[in-house]
Order: sequence, then structure tokens, then C-alpha cells
Amino acid sequence: QVQENIERFFTRFVEEGKATVRLREPAVDVCLSKANASNLKNFLSAVRLAHQGTDIGALPLSALVPAKTSEVEKPKTKMIITSRRDYPLTKNFPYSLEHLQASYCKLARIDMRVLCLKKLRKLDLSHNHIKQLPATIGDLICLQELNLHDNHLESFSGALCNSTLQKSLQFLDLSQNKIKALPIQFCQLQELVNLKLDDNELIRLPFKIGQLDHLRFLSAARNKLPFLPSDFRKLCLENLDLFGNPFEQPNPLVPNIQLKIPLTLLECAARETINYRIPYGCHLLPSHLCEDLEVAKTCQCGSACLSSFIQITVTMNLHHVAHTVVLVDNMGGTEAPIICYFCSLDCYSQFLDRYLQSN
Repeated sequence: QVQENIERFFTRFVEEGKATVRLREPAVDVCLSKANASNLKNFLSAVRLAHQGTDIGALPLSALVPAKTSEVEKPKTKMIITSRRDYPLTKNFPYSLEHLQASYCKLARIDMRVLCLKKLRKLDLSHNHIKQLPATIGDLICLQELNLHDNHLESFSGALCNSTLQKSLQFLDLSQNKIKALPIQFCQLQELVNLKLDDNELIRLPFKIGQLDHLRFLSAARNKLPFLPSDFRKLCLENLDLFGNPFEQPNPLVPNIQLKIPLTLLECAARETINYRIPYGCHLLPSHLCEDLEVAKTCQCGSACLSSFIQITVTMNLHHVAHTVVLVDNMGGTEAPIICYFCSLDCYSQFLDRYLQSN
């Protein structure tokens, strides 16, 4: 079917007997080569007319000589480039690519031509100089694996976390970059199975990391993590690596008290909204209040607290959340500090009683 189904013609090398016709459905590039230049121009003219809806009887078609099987190339689905010298500057990437690797090419940004490859499932841009990710990566609706190891990234945008990557991305490698923190929206990438964050400058992990239900492999070695978020307890991992982080020594007897008594009206309303699961959204509340509710803390008693709480760090054995744990330090430890929150003095006192009795 040609009528209204041609997305674009590429005829720059038509005098050399080469041309490409890009179809909309199916989304493939029909590449023509080794053709007689005159015959090729006549053929392209006929295709253009057919695309415009010209009656088939009026098309300037000549007798068709079937191509030999050896002359027909299957759509290319994989391309591996490992040097700047081999990077295509004058040719387009095959529209049918499902796996593209462009490593050691000294790329400072992601090529916009790559973002047009709608069939991509695996994109490997490791060992480059990329500083920023365009939000349009989220338009790659089939993308399952994204490798950005060893680049110059300083952030991972919330826009990407709100894109179609939520439903497709399973493997993400951000290791060996310069990322200090990940956005609140990061945990909306709920199909993630394997996440690599090693050798960055992370001072904290995502607040709601426990929402990553499918996550099985997590590595965040050699960062600057002082402790783990409270939500970390909800993870169910096969392999965990947190080696080489400057974890603080937990001290439950030295709390960080942010508790305000009496509670403000805002705090009371926020707690009740979450505890009773009252629906809310930007159509009902100002956006900044919605954002605050999204990052509400959970007390040991199960109740919510917003900005009025008591915070401590306690020791957690990482085997509680992972089957295999890489040692946290050179001393053979598998324990790390994790944050705990309390919504009231009463809840903290009860915890303190249990802690002192057990010690």
C-alpha cells in the first residue's frame, strides 16, 4: 500500500543509482541501490504519483524484473559503532534498528537522528561525553535498555520519568557520571529490573525507591550516601551492591526532632488525607501541596507525617532486602544505616523502650 503511506524520500545519491523510501506502515526504510539512474528516477516518480493517489493505469511503470534473493537485504536491526571514525555523519541510521551501540565516539549530546528510531529496544551510548539527556528520549516507546555508563551527566530529568519509559524501560545504567541526586519522579519507572548507579556523587537514593516493585538488581557503589531512605525496606532484590559509601554510624539516641506541638492545621489535614486515603490532585489542591503529599513520611506505627516528625537512623542488615549482598566495607559488613520516622513523642518513646531493652 503506497497511497498516503510515504513518510519521506531520500534521493541525494540518485545519480549513483541509490535512493531510500521511508514508509509509515510498516515503519521501514526501503533502500534501493545498484540501479540504473534513469530507471530509478522513473520509478521514484511513479511512487510519488501513487502516494498522491494517481490511478494505477496512469502511472509510468515499466515491466518489472524480479530481484534475485541475493540482491535483497533484510532490514538492519543491529548496529555497533565503537569509534568516532565509524560514526555515520552523512548517512541516516537504518529506520529498522532495534539495537544501537555508539560507544567511544566522543558524543557531547545525543544525535537527534537516533531519537527518530521508533523501533529501538536497546540503546548503548556508554563511554561518551554526554552532559544532558533530551526529554524526547521518552518518545522511544519500545526502549527497554538504556546504557549511559561513563558520560558527563549531572542529572536525570523528571520529564523522562513521566514519559513512556514508565512502561518500557527495564535496564538503566547511569554509572560513572556526576549525578548528585535523582528526581522524586524517578520511582515512576516501575518496570525497572536492573539499575546501575555506581561511581556517581549521589548523596541520597530516591525517597520512594520502594515503589520499584520489579527491581531485582541494584548497584550504587562508590557514591556519597550517608544513609538509606526509609522506603528502602520495601525492596525485594536478588543482588545489591553498596560498597564504598561513607555511611554514618547510626545513633537512635540522638534524634533529629522536627516535631511541632501543637501540630499545624496543614500538618493535621495532610496526615488525615493520607491516612484515610482521601483522593487528591492538582485539580483540587495547589501543585506544591500535591508534591508535599507525595513525599510524606511514614511512622513506625503506619501513620503519615509531613513536616512535623522525629527522625533517627538505625542499623539494617541488607540481607533483609536482598538475597546476595556485596560487602558494604572492607571489614566484611552487610549492614547500613536507614532512616526511621516517628509521628509523635509517644511513638518514639515506645521505640526507645524496645531499643534499650534489646541492648
